[in-house]
Amino acid sequence: MLGVVAGFFAGVTLGIIAGFVPGIHSNTLAGLLAACSVPLIVVFGIDGISVMIVSMMVVYTFADILPSTFLGVPDPDTVLSVLPAHNLCLMGNGEEAVRVSALGSLWGFVFCLPLFALFMIFLPSVQEYVDWGVGLVILLAAGLLIVFSKAPSWSFAVFLVSGLLGIYAMRFSYFSFGVFGIGEILLPLLTGLFGIPVLLTSMRALSKPAEQTFSGLMISQGSIIGNGIKGAFAGAIVGWLPGFSSGTANALLAVRRSSEKMDPREYLVSTSAANTANAVLGLAALYALGRMRSGAMVTLASFDLPSVYLLVLAAGAAALAGYLVTVSSSKLSRVIMHLDQKIIARGVLLFLVGMTVIFCGPFGVLILILSTLVGLVPGMADIPRIFCMGAIMLPVMLFTLGILNF
Repeated sequence: MLGVVAGFFAGVTLGIIAGFVPGIHSNTLAGLLAACSVPLIVVFGIDGISVMIVSMMVVYTFADILPSTFLGVPDPDTVLSVLPAHNLCLMGNGEEAVRVSALGSLWGFVFCLPLFALFMIFLPSVQEYVDWGVGLVILLAAGLLIVFSKAPSWSFAVFLVSGLLGIYAMRFSYFSFGVFGIGEILLPLLTGLFGIPVLLTSMRALSKPAEQTFSGLMISQGSIIGNGIKGAFAGAIVGWLPGFSSGTANALLAVRRSSEKMDPREYLVSTSAANTANAVLGLAALYALGRMRSGAMVTLASFDLPSVYLLVLAAGAAALAGYLVTVSSSKLSRVIMHLDQKIIARGVLLFLVGMTVIFCGPFGVLILILSTLVGLVPGMADIPRIFCMGAIMLPVMLFTLGILNF
């Protein structure tokens, strides 16, 4: 029991670090835990390591909103939340954006629990009948996004070019060899598509961000619950279907007619709920089907799996800890946004380039440059950056349809 408790607190700490530091993902730390598994087993035991991985994964889904909000830096799971969260921060509502996201993640965990039970009961009998339809679902989602955009031709062009870049990056990802071996190619790919364009905009900005204030949430409780349910179901889809990611869930949540204006607070709730639900329901997919949806699940599956009830309990405690830590950290907006944003943007830009060099080597730098060039196009064409998600959606669609292999 002592090893389990110690593993829980160690996992919460690692989740906070992964969430707060741009460019570090919980999957990266999970890989490091796997590499250090022998001494960790001695200290924490098998159950303690398993609890550590799960608590780290859940806390990360709460804390990763902070770089997106305060610095405009993307994360592979919440990449489409960058602009709504960062824009709210620039308008003086950074603390609210973080609190709204934390509430979304918390409700996402609550609403995913009944779905977790359904997964455990029904997935083994129905999975083989739905695997073939994943590519068609992505094709439908992409088509709706493009057709209902205000500039379908530009939207299609960005989706297609970013998709081809994603195929190229994933096909030759074994070239992304850095200091610690083969790195996660999504780091430079998504950083260039979503992060660096935002940072370059910040560096060119002439006006300072608005004074950070917080006088309550500008979103109703009913809207929070409704969008939390919607996000939990989106997270269930990507936690169930092979090849999907939280980023794809966010793209699905963004599908709506162009005449319907997307409320940034509602979108933050739904995407944060999807992110957390996807992480938790990945456990159900592992236990019910033996399928590993993330790097954290791959690491967890390398050990003897403990009771699923223990890990669900650990996930619940981690969700509460992640919520409290994230809400407490939301006040950092009043400090960070008082600093010179151009200097911060330059510093973060150098940090991300350095992370790419360290983890992904020269090939990662090439992908970073190419993806940045593509990522600048939406701003010039005045279309949403969501169409850059073609970098994920197109490769996954072609792979699940059997057209492409990696």
